[in-house]
Amino acid sequence: MAAATIETSALTRSYGEICALKPIDLLVPEGEWLSVMGHSGSGKSTLMNLVGGLDRPSGGALKVGGKDLLALSEDGLARFRREYVGIIFQQHHLVPYLSAVENVMLAQYFHSTPDEAEARNALERVGLGHRLKNRPGELSGGEQQRVCIARAIINSPKLLLGDEPTGNLDHKSTMMVMELLKELRAEERFTVVMVTHNQEVAAWGDRTIYLDDGVLVREERTRC
Repeated sequence: MAAATIETSALTRSYGEICALKPIDLLVPEGEWLSVMGHSGSGKSTLMNLVGGLDRPSGGALKVGGKDLLALSEDGLARFRREYVGIIFQQHHLVPYLSAVENVMLAQYFHSTPDEAEARNALERVGLGHRLKNRPGELSGGEQQRVCIARAIINSPKLLLGDEPTGNLDHKSTMMVMELLKELRAEERFTVVMVTHNQEVAAWGDRTIYLDDGVLVREERTRC
């Protein structure tokens, strides 16, 4: 059996009197593509933020890549995110006055040292070698999302998180992005956790878990 990339035990997250995530036990083997589904407010993004070190649990245990995230300081969490995690957001979060290659290099800046040749190569891998100097406003929604993917993989993460990464895309662009992620995953062997409302997108994963009101209610194998 593959080693666990993510291991939780009775993991919870509360905001005041609101319990966004009720005790969850979850094991995600290294290299698995896990899709997370549920209606708005079900706890999907809360779970993703916890395993990505973007938020802290209220209780329980959480290990990612063998690290006990509850034991890390704020500096330790920041280092964990830089060195271990790549994130693709629905809203892109690209800097509007920077070119595509500069947006990718920005991720390198926070990790180590910017390298334009590496950033160019990352954009070429996602099919944007001809759009290196274009700013976000000059790119289509699908192209902007591919810049986000290049930015997410530039530092060779072990864990790739997607927060509704195709939520703002049309069907054709969605399928292009999913095919690209499938190819990159085969090459890089990273673990994927993808939050989505789209059953068709979820089916690209190996397994899908369903959350409802902060509770993991069921799971199903989506690929053999």
